[in-house]
Amino acid sequence: MVDILHRIGVTTPAPEATTRRVYDALTTVAGLAGWWTEDTRGSAGVGGRLEFRFPDGGFEMEVAELRPRERVVWRVVGGPDEWVGTTIEWDLRQDGDWTIVLFAHRGWREPVEFMHHCSTKWATFLVSLKALVEHGAGAPSPRDVKIDDWN
Repeated sequence: MVDILHRIGVTTPAPEATTRRVYDALTTVAGLAGWWTEDTRGSAGVGGRLEFRFPDGGFEMEVAELRPRERVVWRVVGGPDEWVGTTIEWDLRQDGDWTIVLFAHRGWREPVEFMHHCSTKWATFLVSLKALVEHGAGAPSPRDVKIDDWN
């Protein structure tokens, strides 16, 4: 099994509130629609299901774990074969004025070319999350950065 791993820092003029704002962007439908895809729906509580739709398809996640301001974990239950059965994790911590986001998309069976694409797309969406929290506007799909012919 192989994993996609990223780290990003987020800061705002009120650093003590940044971690809460990042957590809210990861755990509410409105927050998720603000940085990942505008077509987001479902239930963001533990045991709930979230649906994310993109122009070329989508994903369904089961919310597996929530630790306020610390950790979010989803299990992928619908989408491309390469994604089903994987987990998506965010670990948050305060480091001075920064909220550090450690992102992992774990459990890929093999490092296929689609994984390379998804790693880059996750990076662009993490920058979108950062923009949403720091400046009030992200770049969710369909306004996201297009990186290749897979979108």
